[in-house]
Amino acid sequence: MKWLFFPFKTIIRVLGAVLLLVSAVVMHVGTLKAQTVNWIPIGSPAARASTSMAYDGATYSTVLFGGDSNSHENLGDTWIWRAGWFPASPTTSPSARDGAGMAYDGAARNIVLFGGVYGTPGTYLNDTWTWDGINWTQQFPPVSPSARASNMAYDPATNTVVLFGGSNSAGGLGDTWTWDGVAKTWTQQNPSTSPSARQSALAYDAATKTMVLFGGSNGNAVYGDTWTWNGTTWAQRFPTSAPSPRSGSAMTYDPDLGLIVLFGGAVGGNWQNSTNDTWVWNGITWNQIYPAAVPPNRYAFGMDYDSTNKAILMFGGYSTGPARGDTWLLTLAP
Repeated sequence: MKWLFFPFKTIIRVLGAVLLLVSAVVMHVGTLKAQTVNWIPIGSPAARASTSMAYDGATYSTVLFGGDSNSHENLGDTWIWRAGWFPASPTTSPSARDGAGMAYDGAARNIVLFGGVYGTPGTYLNDTWTWDGINWTQQFPPVSPSARASNMAYDPATNTVVLFGGSNSAGGLGDTWTWDGVAKTWTQQNPSTSPSARQSALAYDAATKTMVLFGGSNGNAVYGDTWTWNGTTWAQRFPTSAPSPRSGSAMTYDPDLGLIVLFGGAVGGNWQNSTNDTWVWNGITWNQIYPAAVPPNRYAFGMDYDSTNKAILMFGGYSTGPARGDTWLLTLAP
């Protein structure tokens, strides 16, 4: 089994070929009226890190929101990926921020975004927004998690979005919350066991029907442990091999492989020591894989699984220098 990473410029070449084919078809048919043909803008989000990104199963597209620019300015723009990046123009939108938790809610069939941080040294937020494919709508649940930056993932076994911990001005948090997108309510859970307070990577493993949490940091300590959530409590796993302790990594489930894929992060919490290694979780242990081509090292980037193109999509993040603005796809080679 061989893996390849494909950079954004490859996608542009593919799109160019598609556009030439479409133009030829239109010229051949010759019956379309001019007002029915539209140019569609295509570009790329500006370089950024700590962006929020999730695949929208209702619109078959990836949604990207906000982040932190190279000038350390918070961003509040929305972009859509459909084999290329397209800027969205919602009439309502969350305020500019980075580090917001975001996930696709399969039960409510929308994207949910929570919290994040604005400005320097940072004002932490705890507002909840949903994306319906056209606009953002603020929700006003009766109770909410405290203000924080965090990660979230959808649990189809319980039809809820799971949020664990995160960070605020005081450091790491260790509470567990679930979002019911149909009822539009947050509920704090009280598991008998739980990971220590931290902000960490989180993804649902459809093969084992558990939420998987790996590593992270509370601002001081950096972790390399693995935990799973079964809808009621957390349980620590003890794999025979695992990625090194790190923060700022990302992971997502690849249904074609039946594995969770983890990439990058800041090893040992050292922001000048980010990595570009790739690991997979099979429900029992972690195994490192070695793609034929690999993106540059990075942390605090966006990553999800694009089921339309059957590939893992990755954008941006910090490296040893400025924030990046590159797009990569990880997919099985033919």
